[in-house]
Amino acid sequence: MNPRRTLSEADYLAECEGWELRHEWVNGEAYAMSGGTPRHAAVATNLILGLGDATRGKPCRPTSADQRIYVESTGAYVYPDVTLVCGPFRFADQDPLSLINPSVVVEVLSPSTANYDHGAKFDHYRRIPTLRHYVLVDPEQRHVVHHARTEEGWLRRDLEEGDLVLRDLELTVPLDEIYADLDAVDGR
Repeated sequence: MNPRRTLSEADYLAECEGWELRHEWVNGEAYAMSGGTPRHAAVATNLILGLGDATRGKPCRPTSADQRIYVESTGAYVYPDVTLVCGPFRFADQDPLSLINPSVVVEVLSPSTANYDHGAKFDHYRRIPTLRHYVLVDPEQRHVVHHARTEEGWLRRDLEEGDLVLRDLELTVPLDEIYADLDAVDGR
């Protein structure tokens, strides 16, 4: 990821709504978030649909990559591919568009951001007190990395079959749903 330019937080918030591309803001640098592949978009959509079905009638709601999150302890503004909020949405005092209380964050990996998503971005996310699950989904091969917050710290599970189970939220999304109908996206 290459920085767009150095900006103060106030300048970022004032200017970002007018930018054509979404930009994350980390450590004073605004980073352009380029569009993903059709497969990336299809997997993110499958996740939103799966989480939507799993949360119907429950106090949780999924949102798309258009929902910005503010990490209060690090000052970062980020756009996860999918966010799940359980309970009322809460927003940053300085920006009524930036969510501060996600319960689940999902990143669909891409070659240019995979290392960042696994490392530095997770370092930001895990500082969000309400975050209970951080999920990384590989759109090219059937592989989901699920980090769950426990009393002892973060527990990592690698999944290639079965279900993504968010036990404390009583939610289950089958991997078959996450990877459903991708042949059509691939032109097969």
